[in-house]
Amino acid sequence: MAGSGKKQLENKVTKKEARKVVYEKLAGALAEFKDTVSEKKFRNKLKKASKLFAVDIAKAARSSKRIPKASTEKEVLTAQ
Repeated sequence: MAGSGKKQLENKVTKKEARKVVYEKLAGALAEFKDTVSEKKFRNKLKKASKLFAVDIAKAARSSKRIPKASTEKEVLTAQ
């Protein structure tokens, strides 16, 4: 049973993983603005922005894996 739990966790996109990915991509994209503000402010702003994006990304990933009940009922009705 312990192995099946790990398998399920691998398929999920956690908020923490999404936050790290978003942070890295934003840091690379905004590298030219790094010189205009201090390093500490730059990191803090990126951290806040990545947290906001990560919540929505994790929600979208979870909802995209679910199949809405309405569509499954339509498929059953059309198959008969």
